[in-house]
Amino acid sequence: MLTGGCHCGAVRYEIEGEAAHSGFCHCSDCRRSAGAPLVAWIAFPASGLTVTKGEAKVYASSENGRRHFCPDCGTGLFYFNEVALPGIVDIQSATLDDPEAAIPDAHINVAERISWMATAHELPMFESFPPQG
Repeated sequence: MLTGGCHCGAVRYEIEGEAAHSGFCHCSDCRRSAGAPLVAWIAFPASGLTVTKGEAKVYASSENGRRHFCPDCGTGLFYFNEVALPGIVDIQSATLDDPEAAIPDAHINVAERISWMATAHELPMFESFPPQG
C-alpha cells in the first residue's frame, strides 16, 4: 500500500494493488492542468484507491477526463477516464508520501511534448538556486 496527499494535507489517500505503469505525460491537457511542462503519473486499479481524509473536487478537463484536486490548495491528485483507461486511476506520483516508489518507465503523449523538453536534461543543474548576479 502507498499513501499520499495534497500540499496542505486536507486530502489524503491510500492506494493498494499493483501499479500498471508509471510515466511522464506530455499531453496538453496535463500540462495546462498542472501549469508544468509534464506530469508524472502512476496508474493503479481504481478499486484500490481510498480517500482517507477530506474530499477532492472534480473537474471535467475533457469530454471523458475527470481530474480530482484539493479544493483548498489546488494540488492535482487523480485522473480518471473511463473511455481511455477503464477501471484505472492515474495518481500524480509527486503527491505520494514516497514518490521514489513510482519510478517512471515511459514518456507518453510525446507527440504533444513542448519541443524544448526533448533536451531539458542537457541544461545546467544546481543543487539549489542558481548563483545570483
